[in-house]
Amino acid sequence: MDILGSILGSMDKPPSRDKREKEMIEKQKKELEMLRNKERDELNRFRKFAEDRLGRLIKDSNRHYMEFQPLDKVHRSVVHDIAEIGGLVAISFGIEGVDRYIVVYKKEHMPSEDELAARRNGDPWNKQTATEYAEKRKQQKLADDEQKGLSQQKETTIVPTSNYKDKYVHLIGQESALEAAKKTESNKSYGYVPSENKRDIRSIEQTMADIQAKKKLKVQHTSSSCDFVQIDTPE
Repeated sequence: MDILGSILGSMDKPPSRDKREKEMIEKQKKELEMLRNKERDELNRFRKFAEDRLGRLIKDSNRHYMEFQPLDKVHRSVVHDIAEIGGLVAISFGIEGVDRYIVVYKKEHMPSEDELAARRNGDPWNKQTATEYAEKRKQQKLADDEQKGLSQQKETTIVPTSNYKDKYVHLIGQESALEAAKKTESNKSYGYVPSENKRDIRSIEQTMADIQAKKKLKVQHTSSSCDFVQIDTPE
C-alpha cells in the first residue's frame, strides 16, 4: 500500500481545464496561420501564372484577347489588377459561384456588341456564334426599319384633295369666291389700332393729369353745394 501511494504521489497531476483550453486555442492559431500561409502561397503562384499568360497576350500581335477558366472573386480580382497594370481591359461573364469567368482584352481590340451579348447569354464566342448573332442583328434591324416605316406612314399629314376656296365658285363666281375666301382668313393684326386712327392723341401722363383735375373739380363743386343756409325761426 505504501509503494502504491508513493507511485501515485510521484505522478504529475492531470492538466487543469484552463490549461487545456489554452493549448487548444494555441493549436487553432497555428492551424489558421498555416492555412493563411498556404492561401498566400497559392495566390502568389496564381498571380505569377496570370502575369505570364497576360504577358504573352501583350507580346502576341495576332491575339486580341485571353479567356481564363471560371474563377472565384479573389482570383478574378488578381486578374483585374494585373490587367489594369498592363494596360488591358478585363470583363467578367457568367453567374457568380457557378461559372463566372474573366476575359482580358487589348484596348485596341475591344469586344463587339455581338460578342458581349453572346457571352452574357452564356454562349461561347467563336466563328459560328459570330455568324449567328450577326444574322440575328440583321433581322432585328430589318424589323425595326419596317416598324419605323409604319409609324411614319401613320404620322403623315393628310393633304386635302381640293382647295376650300373652290366651294364658293358655283355660288358667286370665281372673283367673288376669292374675295369671300379672303374674308375667312384670320386677321393677324386684330386688336391693333394704328396711331393715326386714334381720337385721343394725348400722352399717358397728360391723360392722368386731366383725370386728376376733373376729380378735384368735382369734389370742390360737391362741397360748395352742401353748405348750410341759416334760416330764422320765430320765437
